[in-house]
Amino acid sequence: MTLTTESPPLVLTLLAHEVRWTLLRALVHSDYRVHELGAIVGRPLNLVSYHLKQLRDHRLVTERRSSADARDLYYHLDLPYLQTLYRDSGLALHPALIPAAPGQPTAGDLAPAAEQAAPAGPPPRILFLCTHNSARSQMAEAITRHLGQGQVQVCSAGSAPSAIHPDALRALAAIGVSAEGQAPKHLDQFAHETFDYIITVCDQVRESCPVFPNDPEHIHWSFADPAAITDGTARQRAFQQIARELNTRIRLLLALMERKRAGR
Repeated sequence: MTLTTESPPLVLTLLAHEVRWTLLRALVHSDYRVHELGAIVGRPLNLVSYHLKQLRDHRLVTERRSSADARDLYYHLDLPYLQTLYRDSGLALHPALIPAAPGQPTAGDLAPAAEQAAPAGPPPRILFLCTHNSARSQMAEAITRHLGQGQVQVCSAGSAPSAIHPDALRALAAIGVSAEGQAPKHLDQFAHETFDYIITVCDQVRESCPVFPNDPEHIHWSFADPAAITDGTARQRAFQQIARELNTRIRLLLALMERKRAGR
């Protein structure tokens, strides 16, 4: 058999560079600003910026201007898109190399994540934080409780809590998730409690996040405040988009947490 020479799929070339690979490994867990990524990879900022541009130009990474300091940009890894490219690369070589079996849930699905026996030990505790605890963090709490199926303990709070936004409840209902029993809470209420993960979904809170006992893992997901949108139709679309993105991020986080607890 004779094969013509051809270049490998572009995604494999992108992943093969050690700086880009390290950047992606960091962005799997949290959104970061460029100077934070520079510290993580231990490389000059101009080099980090160059590789971020490569990833951004190929849609693996997106950027969003910080709502706390507009001079900063937060970078986010589009994991579902990376999953699609990775699956396509495997399929191009051999059908048996597709990473996920047919019918297996993908990152965008909204099916409960915990279908196997829970690992031994207490369930991990997660605290979601934003400014008003009225939209982003409330939706994150509800989705985590829905997907976690009792395998995690989850709360949310804000630095200046206010009433839960009705569009947040509508966006949750549209994906089959209930926020029943949830209420706005001030983050001071949890100041002396211990958590395994502190997840900020608001740039302002992230950049002034208080210290919690036992040094929990800090994760940041940079979302603009959908409640700040004045047009009603555009605001509802923004809430719905954030609900979908939270579902994706939380599903992936729970999968990582399950593997960590199982020692895999």
